Amino acid sequence: MLIYVKIFLDRVSNYFIIMSMNIQELLTIDDLSAYLQVSRRTIYEWLKHNKIPALKLVGQWRFQKDKIDLWIQQQTHG
Repeated sequence: MLIYVKIFLDRVSNYFIIMSMNIQELLTIDDLSAYLQVSRRTIYEWLKHNKIPALKLVGQWRFQKDKIDLWIQQQTHG
């Protein structure tokens, strides 16, 4: 029962995240791959090791462009 509550709360939380941001600011894996000029495989590796800020919405990865830009700055100045 508890797992179903968690799944429900995750979905509700994701809904409010989506509603609070401009949907055009969300990038897909393909969008991000083109934007960063890296392979999809590289992005999946970063995701696997929690190296890149991301949201998983309805089973699909999405990336907020402003957070990606900040992450890039942190990587280059870190």
